[in-house]
Amino acid sequence: MPKIELQTYLVFLFIPIACLFSKSNQFLQRHCCEADNLQVDYIEREKERQRFMASRQWRLAVVLLSALLLLRFCSAADPIRQFNWQVSYITASPLGVPQQVIAINGQFPGPVLQVTTNWNAVVNVTNNLDEDLLFTWNGIQLRRNSWQDGVLGTNCPIPKGQNWTYDFQVKDQIGSFYYFPSLNLQRAAGGYGGIIVDNRSVVPLPFPLPDGGDITVFIGDWFNKNHRDLKQQLDQGNELGIPDGVLINGKGPYRYNNTVVPSRIEYEAINVDPGKTYRFRVHNVGSFTSLNFRIQSHSLLLVETEGSYTVQQNYTDFDIHVGQSYSFLITMDQNSSNDYYIVASSRFMNGSLWSRVTGVAVLHYSSSKNKPIGPLPDPPNDLFFKEYSMNQARSIRWNLSASAARPNPQGSFKIGSINISETYVLRNKAPISINGKLRATINDVSYSSPDTPLRLADNFANITGVYKLDFPVKPLPGAPRIAASVINSTYKDFVEIVFQNNDSIVQTYHMDGYSFFVVGFAYGEWTEASRNSYNKWDAVARSTIQVYPGAWTAILVMLDNVGIWNFRAGSLERWYLGQETYLRIVNPEPNNRTELPIPSNALYCGKAYWPKNVTDHGSGSSLLPSHLCSVMAILFVLLSYLLM
Repeated sequence: MPKIELQTYLVFLFIPIACLFSKSNQFLQRHCCEADNLQVDYIEREKERQRFMASRQWRLAVVLLSALLLLRFCSAADPIRQFNWQVSYITASPLGVPQQVIAINGQFPGPVLQVTTNWNAVVNVTNNLDEDLLFTWNGIQLRRNSWQDGVLGTNCPIPKGQNWTYDFQVKDQIGSFYYFPSLNLQRAAGGYGGIIVDNRSVVPLPFPLPDGGDITVFIGDWFNKNHRDLKQQLDQGNELGIPDGVLINGKGPYRYNNTVVPSRIEYEAINVDPGKTYRFRVHNVGSFTSLNFRIQSHSLLLVETEGSYTVQQNYTDFDIHVGQSYSFLITMDQNSSNDYYIVASSRFMNGSLWSRVTGVAVLHYSSSKNKPIGPLPDPPNDLFFKEYSMNQARSIRWNLSASAARPNPQGSFKIGSINISETYVLRNKAPISINGKLRATINDVSYSSPDTPLRLADNFANITGVYKLDFPVKPLPGAPRIAASVINSTYKDFVEIVFQNNDSIVQTYHMDGYSFFVVGFAYGEWTEASRNSYNKWDAVARSTIQVYPGAWTAILVMLDNVGIWNFRAGSLERWYLGQETYLRIVNPEPNNRTELPIPSNALYCGKAYWPKNVTDHGSGSSLLPSHLCSVMAILFVLLSYLLM
């Protein structure tokens, strides 16, 4: 609730009480307690009022009623959950080599941020690094509030040694997401953690509540070089090359092979009980490697991806591409006297050197007395059937019968009847040299972040020239260029976006502020005839999608979330080299109330200067925390009773 509404409410609440206890203040009696234009004799009204004030019981009743009204006001607001994060470096050796990693409250990976649908998350971040910092919330839509997006197009970085408070609502969302530091290549040093958005209690899950509980799993490729060295490598015109390994929950591989895996590496062991079912939320938080996830002898029942409940299907293994998140129900129905391998191995990479890029953890049954036995479970074999992974992606369908929040238009079953307003065809290529620098492009534009965040520049009429609304939404002839070029999107357009991958590796793309409907994949060049193969009935909605090399992927999205939203490659390498842009979505209607105002604690940089009357970098929240509100009500009752 806005501050002005709260203040008005408090005035309304406290004036009658002040009137009851102000026996000597004639001015307050006259101005607080006289009714407007009542045609009653003043003396009679005064006698009646004195009789009322003489009644201790009546005064106590009014006090209690007012307190109850205040408590009711408190409970009516959406709940707030607060998090305090101390971000710092710690020394760890995930692959046996000591290095600097980014931890949150001393944890690597960071703590899980767990809230319920429509709750407000207030995250106070203290930057104890020796460099600037921002966090972004992968898959959280931040409705009407791109101010909290945590990327350079919307936020000034949090300077070293300072703190800043994010304040956002997880509006109409459920599911599995994650956060990570968005500047440079910091995600390659850690700083990531899970986000769980639970259903409200009145909304049932489309599956039985797992009796074993929830398990968050992070998989991702890893370099022994620190993120600064990786950045310098790219700045010098060299690609990153083959990672040194794959981590599972920040730990190196179990020593399944004495030749491939060095000794004395700490590995992850996940403890389970026989017969129970667990929900595994698996996130690929790596730099750029697609990974195949599997658990020896166990089936993976897919139930959710990035906020959408899916048609429930069993898989023996599953491809999870960079930036993607999935939920599986896994039942512990195997021989409980043994442990089992959990594997995350690289996909679509040739050469024997990639054999070491395999993460291995252990699924440990509580009654087990034996280590995992046998070879690792086999990965998919695409040698004779290159569409194995694509067909798996096509099999992911939305569970239309599930009760859950859905993006607009409500329910993917309606997207086939909506006219497409505009088509964006976004083509990427392998990195090239532009002006002597190694760069990655979309439609031959390599994005370069200006010193002033785009959304901050838009907020002030006197700031111009920060960016241009000239990003080509289709490939055009011409030389590649480096620019702060942005897509000028139209509010409430229903847009078709086609990703054409002319690179030799799998790409992923992520769209902040939205879930989009994934309607098609195919190898070759996209044409208008390709629409005949679209799934417009139960296409799943998500925020990160893969595009296979030499292939296209098509999505549909309703642009109804006002703001400036980042549109980026999931690969840290390609993202850093410029494979991103922003969508600028403005409501042209007068008295625009479709976007929240600039936060009171906003940071300023570049051409935007810090206002003289603002000194606080803390919370920009205009909400009264529910626990504080309740305490106020209790203190109010006690104080009023003592004054009677």
